[in-house]
Amino acid sequence: MSSNRKTAIFAGILIIFGMVAGLLSIVPSVESPDYLTEVAKNQNQVLSGAFFQFTLVPIYIGFALILYPIIQKYSKSLAIGFVSFRVIAGVFQIVGVIALPIFILLSQEYLESTPSDRLYFQTFGEVLKLGRDLANHVGVMLATGLGNLILFYILFKTKLIPRWLSSWGLIGNTLAMLASFLILFSLIEVISSHFIVLTIPLVLQEIVLAIWLIVKGFNLSVFDSNTDLE
Repeated sequence: MSSNRKTAIFAGILIIFGMVAGLLSIVPSVESPDYLTEVAKNQNQVLSGAFFQFTLVPIYIGFALILYPIIQKYSKSLAIGFVSFRVIAGVFQIVGVIALPIFILLSQEYLESTPSDRLYFQTFGEVLKLGRDLANHVGVMLATGLGNLILFYILFKTKLIPRWLSSWGLIGNTLAMLASFLILFSLIEVISSHFIVLTIPLVLQEIVLAIWLIVKGFNLSVFDSNTDLE
């Protein structure tokens, strides 16, 4: 098995791991309207979510690094841009992870506080929740989306994967980034039907992409090795 074939399989596996970790990183108690009371009661759930959110960092960056040797042959500057945006997404992800233990402390203090002090904790909680939402659902999604647009542009031009799959990736990531902008301007909620509709095309594309990379790999026979996109 060639190194390029192994790279494709590993990339597909990382996509699947990322989707599983993403599902396991969801923390319903933090997303709940009653998070100030629910988080302290569900500490293990919050800490588990923090762990799986943290595992997304090496998955995000690792996916970019294993693809870099292949895509940099066609455009080194674009390949560096792809990796850079993945690193930025990882940094935003870490910010979101750090916020979760703070939620636990905040919830514990809220439950022990007097009614007269609870307004302070409610205000701080809303600021913390907004900051986490912006880091996770705007920072991570925008950085990942911009990086993916670069990646799928390269894949589209080189035909390393079918163009219909690259085009799907370009459209899916554009819609996901649109969802991030709508969240940023408070036009839609993080957990809402509008958000799901805008992000489901990307989720489906990633499933198909992962299967394609594992089963088919990259099509290295359809392009000129001297292709330069710069």
